[in-house]
Amino acid sequence: TLAAALGVALRSAGLPAGPDRCERLARAVTVMDASTITELHACALATMVSDPGQVETFERIFAEMFAAAPPAGRGVTAPQRGMTMEPADPGAPPGAPTADGSGELPPVLREVTASTSSSSSSDSADEDAPEVPAIRRVASDTERLMERDFAQLSPDELSRLAVLMRELTIAVPPRKTRRYRPRKEGARLDMRRTMRLATRTAGEPVTIARRAVRVRPRRLIVLCDISGSMEPYARALLQLMYVAARGGTGSAGAAFPGDASRPRTEVFTFATRLTRLTPFLSAASPETMLAKAGEAAPDWAGGTRIGATLREFNDRYGVRGMARGAVVLIISDGWETGDPAVLGGQMARLHRVAYRIVWANPRTQSSRYSPEVGGMAAAWPYCDAVVSAHNFEALDDLLAALRAPAVRRPPIVPAKPAPAAVAQAPPASGPPPMSLPITGSLSRRWSARP
Repeated sequence: TLAAALGVALRSAGLPAGPDRCERLARAVTVMDASTITELHACALATMVSDPGQVETFERIFAEMFAAAPPAGRGVTAPQRGMTMEPADPGAPPGAPTADGSGELPPVLREVTASTSSSSSSDSADEDAPEVPAIRRVASDTERLMERDFAQLSPDELSRLAVLMRELTIAVPPRKTRRYRPRKEGARLDMRRTMRLATRTAGEPVTIARRAVRVRPRRLIVLCDISGSMEPYARALLQLMYVAARGGTGSAGAAFPGDASRPRTEVFTFATRLTRLTPFLSAASPETMLAKAGEAAPDWAGGTRIGATLREFNDRYGVRGMARGAVVLIISDGWETGDPAVLGGQMARLHRVAYRIVWANPRTQSSRYSPEVGGMAAAWPYCDAVVSAHNFEALDDLLAALRAPAVRRPPIVPAKPAPAAVAQAPPASGPPPMSLPITGSLSRRWSARP
């Protein structure tokens, strides 16, 4: 936090203090365990200044922020290769005040270098500490934005969240194709290329050519629920998919060569009908993409018919080839207004052709959540992972679930109850409760997919 604030101030003054230098300053302060202004000045001078002409501007900004001057009796020198920092007084104990009067960091600055306080007391702390409002406000606003639920974000905060999402990388497991490519460490001998190279050495096969299986990225299919209960989460997660599509595909929709982890993204929305939003991922900004998505989907913030829309996806796209070997991400809270049996049957169809199915349900953030609702209970056995993805910090679980390798469970065959138990059992009023984990991979006896 302190390094970022100093970097912003130096960058505003014209110095090239980018995020890389701020990161080096944070590491230097941590390694040196800086507790005085002098030590902080030494770390900042060694990491934030790269030219002697920048020293004067650096000293001015540092003095304005920390009300401190450079150590007395020593000329300020730009960092050079092999430079080592020596203490001003080798016999003085650590943390003792120096001759120039720069002792330990003030308490408010020591608090900035540590982790910030909880979000409930951050507002009052900003008012009680006017001497460093900018440093504290930069940290608290960013951390509060990362911890807040997507349903509580305003349109302006959602736009700021897009900047943080650009730092995320969405990757999926690669797939092997039937094609081969030349590779020095390949396991397969390339006889034709070996004989062609032997013509350059009088027919002697001096160079042995090999080839390996070509690897390509899997397709990432996103089915996002845009009903009334999921509308705030849909906006945030569609924004994340926009960043993934812009980073993983080119203008023509083909994945960048040489990176088998970047997915080819297909995005669909559903409430009462299915809408394909992939053509709108080429918009200039996330705001434009969301505006076009709202115009293209007439059922935005409407009801929910997950089973019917999933059947339409399987009939038109999924089973025909789009979902074969793909990673499928379903974003929904599982509130089904139709027949849950239809949803269970369509999930079984999708499960047979997809490589991996990940379900993002914001309701699972609660520790008391149980998949007892008809729709979620019917889809739960066919999911490889269930995550919450309700805020920015929870997106780490989502990204880990997408890039995890697929595992396949044995077929689920319900056991037939004994006749006596059937006669004594009361009539069922709903789907039976399930005791599977809420987040992460669903753990049962799985076997690796061939």
